[in-house]
Amino acid sequence: QSQLVQSGGGLVQPGGSLTLSCAASGFILEHYAIVWFRQAPGNEREGISCISSSGGTTDYTDSVKGRFSISRDDAKNTGRLRMNSLKPEDTAVYYCAVGVREMINYCSIYAPGKYDVWGQGTQVTVSS
Repeated sequence: QSQLVQSGGGLVQPGGSLTLSCAASGFILEHYAIVWFRQAPGNEREGISCISSSGGTTDYTDSVKGRFSISRDDAKNTGRLRMNSLKPEDTAVYYCAVGVREMINYCSIYAPGKYDVWGQGTQVTVSS
């Protein structure tokens, strides 16, 4: 069974940092792009960052560019999202996702419906 298990997250003060991890089981993560989404209360799920299967292409939504950094460690079957200079508006539930059914290996932060394997979600709260 293909599964993504997330860790990290929590409560942090504005300006602080957090790292989210996304560990894959049941499939080989290196074949697929990894995408991170977030969803704040009352908002739609928003794609914020992605990394291609090769790691050669990354993308970020404008609101996190220069502050967030996506990476992958295929030896550990894990993806990570490093979040720096966090702001209250970054408060949301964060999800990692992979498109196993469609074998998505390219980076795209759009169309969450094409990703079929999702992490369980991790709450990130930025507040003083």
